[in-house]
Amino acid sequence: MTESTLADDLLIRRKKVRDALVRAGMEGILLASDVNIYYMTGRIFNGYFFLSAEGEARCFVRRPTDFTGEQVTFIRRPDDLTAYFKAQGRPLPRRLMLEADGLSYNDYTRLATLFSPAETGNASTLMRAVRMVKTPWELEQMRYSAERHAATYAEIPSCFRAGMTDLELQAEIERRMRLNGSIGLFRAYGPNMSIFMGSVLAGTNAAASSPYDFALGGAGQTAICPIGANGTPLTDGTAILVDMAGNYTPYQTDMSRVFAVGRLPDKAYRAHQTALDIQAAVEATARAGTACAELYELACSMAEKAGLADCFMGTRQQAKFVGHGIGLEINEPPVLTPRSKEVLEPDMVFAFEPKFVIEGSGAVGIENSFRVTTEGLEKLTRFEEQIIPLT
Repeated sequence: MTESTLADDLLIRRKKVRDALVRAGMEGILLASDVNIYYMTGRIFNGYFFLSAEGEARCFVRRPTDFTGEQVTFIRRPDDLTAYFKAQGRPLPRRLMLEADGLSYNDYTRLATLFSPAETGNASTLMRAVRMVKTPWELEQMRYSAERHAATYAEIPSCFRAGMTDLELQAEIERRMRLNGSIGLFRAYGPNMSIFMGSVLAGTNAAASSPYDFALGGAGQTAICPIGANGTPLTDGTAILVDMAGNYTPYQTDMSRVFAVGRLPDKAYRAHQTALDIQAAVEATARAGTACAELYELACSMAEKAGLADCFMGTRQQAKFVGHGIGLEINEPPVLTPRSKEVLEPDMVFAFEPKFVIEGSGAVGIENSFRVTTEGLEKLTRFEEQIIPLT
C-alpha cells in the first residue's frame, strides 16, 4: 500500500468517527490508546489524539520528541491539553468522549476534571463500533495478512519431528511466523487476554479450562499464563489444534487447523466433518442483514443433531460463542452469541470457529476469517481444511 492510499483511507476513517460523534450528540473525542491512535493517524505515539465533530484533528504528543506530521502539538502533561484550547481562545468541548474502557481510573478522572465537560461518553465503545466495518485499505491489509497466514501454516508439517512436545512445535511455528513477516504482537481487547502469538492445543490439554475468554483454553506452562501449550508429548493418536495469530500487518486474521500424529479416533474425524458442515451452512446463510444470534443457533443445532453437543466448543467449560469480529484487535465486535443483538453489515470481518474437544484425543474443528458482503461471505483465510497428518 502507498502512503497516499493510507492518507486517503485515514480521511474515510475520520469521517466515520465524526459522523458517529454527530449521531451521539457529542462535540469531540479524545483518544489515548495505541489501537485507536493508530486507527486515526496510521501511527502510534505517546499522547492524545483529538477530533472534533466539525473535523478538526490534532495530535498531542509526548513521545517521540521528533514526531512530525499534521497538526502536532508537543505536550509534557495532560494539563497542556486544556492550555492549548485556552491559548487558541477556544472554549473547551462541553460534550466530550473519553476512553472509559481503556484509560486507568486516575487518567480518566484527571482528564474529566481538566475538561469538566457537561456530558461525557464512552469513546471505547464508539470506536469499537466504528471499527467493526472495515475500509477498502483495511480489507486489503487483511487479505495480505491472510495470505501470509496460510503460507506459514503450509510450513507446519516441516516443523514437526517425532518425539517433540507441543511447546517445541509451537516454538518452531513461531519462528516461521516471524520469518514470514509476523509482527509478533497479538493485540487483544480487555483484561485476562494476554497470550503470545497464538495457541497450540494438543491431546488432553485441549480440554483444560482457562480463565481466558477464548474459544478453548489449555493449561499453559505456568499459573501466571494459564492458556495454551503445556508440554504435552506429541504421540500417536494426538490431535493438534493450531490457532496462531495472523498478524502480518496491523490487521489480524484468525485461522485454526488440525494436525494429527498417527490415526485419531473415528469420533474425531466425524466431529471435524461436522465442523466443516457447520461452516458450510453458515457460508450459505450469512450475509449483510443476518443476525449474529441466528448463526450461533444454527451452529449449536447442527452440533446437537450430530450428537456432539456435549463436546461442542469445549467439554468441562464450553464457550458461549462461535465467532467474533477481528481487525486491529483479535476480539472485536460483532460476537456470535445467543444473546447478541448485532446484525452483520457489509465489510465487517469476523472469525467463525466451530470446534469440538474429543476426550483423550484433542480438539478438532475449523476457524476461518470472513468478510461480509450483501451477497454472502468472502473467505479470506484459504488453506487445507481436512485434518492434516504429520509424519
